[in-house]
Amino acid sequence: MHNGKEIVIIGAGIAGLAAAAKLGEAGLSVLVLEARDRIGGRIFTQKNTTSEFPIELGAEFIHGLVPEIFEPLLENGSEITEVEGQSWCVAPEGLAPCKFFPQVDAILEKMNDAAPDESFLAFLERCFPNPDHEQKLEKAKRRAIAYVSGFNAADPGLVGTHWLVRGMRAEKKVEGHRAFRSGNGYEDLLNAFRKRIARTDVRIHTKTIVERINWKPGQVEVTVHNGNSEAKSVLTTSNVLITVPLAVLKAPSGQLGAIEFVPQLPAEKIASLGKVETGEIVRVVLQFRDRFWERITPGNDSPKSLSEMSFLFSEDEFFPTWWTSMPKKLPIITGWAAFRSAEQLGRLDRSHIIKRSLETLASLVGASLKVIENQLQATYFYDWQRDPFSRGAYSYGKVGANAAQKALAAPVANTLFFAGEATDTTGSNGTVHGAIASGYRVAKEIIYARHT
Repeated sequence: MHNGKEIVIIGAGIAGLAAAAKLGEAGLSVLVLEARDRIGGRIFTQKNTTSEFPIELGAEFIHGLVPEIFEPLLENGSEITEVEGQSWCVAPEGLAPCKFFPQVDAILEKMNDAAPDESFLAFLERCFPNPDHEQKLEKAKRRAIAYVSGFNAADPGLVGTHWLVRGMRAEKKVEGHRAFRSGNGYEDLLNAFRKRIARTDVRIHTKTIVERINWKPGQVEVTVHNGNSEAKSVLTTSNVLITVPLAVLKAPSGQLGAIEFVPQLPAEKIASLGKVETGEIVRVVLQFRDRFWERITPGNDSPKSLSEMSFLFSEDEFFPTWWTSMPKKLPIITGWAAFRSAEQLGRLDRSHIIKRSLETLASLVGASLKVIENQLQATYFYDWQRDPFSRGAYSYGKVGANAAQKALAAPVANTLFFAGEATDTTGSNGTVHGAIASGYRVAKEIIYARHT
């Protein structure tokens, strides 16, 4: 039973779990409501049925030396491995080691948040007009667009340069160019938070869908229903923390997963939602009988093979980016599609997406499709766009987003509080550590509000 004195947290993603752990450790009672039948949100690790390695369907990489993730993992005794290996590029002349990074960095570092904010495409046209269509510059611009739309899952015609600059600064502070994985995937991080929460007065109810929040300062009624039943119940509390993904927060009331606020949120909060968008991604994990690509030698007179390949970049229409499990030599490879590629793939069903991924991989590495299909052992795919409790991947800021995100993160009447990666104001949107930091931030806000 709900005692009415508990702080209610909506969403058991990593931001909600981080806030719950901090609040519980401060001696407060917390009730976490999660719509799915599992915790973790956009962290979703599956154990392979035929071997022991993890399959990530959501977040995978640890971006930099971030204490929000390293500390709980190390306290939990988890193995942390840095991503290593070689990056290969697909060019008209064949596969070759990537050499485009310095050119892309030179373009990105020209952005300046002292200048007026503008979209990334507008910035490119203003600073790199290239009226003579010089081939080298044109290629560098295409690569820069591919990076912004791929890594950030952002529309380059909408994403703001000020938001991008803030993200680049945040990355430099934590050596964000380095990437890591935990031994059992991000499930290790969830287990670390499970242990912290188990020692506190925190309860988690899964399969509990929030439909409506009726509120006034200091008093909230949360209407919920069980995922297996239409029966509704109302929980009362003085503080609610909303950690649902941005696209869910923006969803029209009446749709599955959407939350109706009565009265509606303040105008400044609603306006801030319009300055932040959710990117689309499609990722496919392919498991093979062995690492067949190790036997491939690029046909460009290179003495190297693909045995140490960590990333494979191309300008493919559907799956332009691929990565392996390096430095661990597991027989899996992940295909990544974002923005326009994800939009196109989103029109297909699962079987056709898998088929397209196999065709793309075969074409990029110069292997026979039949050979790849014969090597295939299992496929893994999760549709985050069609999941009503995520409705997409992660957030990015449009022109003017930096100020808007402060409004998005701000509490309402010390009654409604907001966390999640989209509320991060430090440049760590779209990351697990940004989500955790937002949960810690709001826990402090709630503790302060309860003592004033």
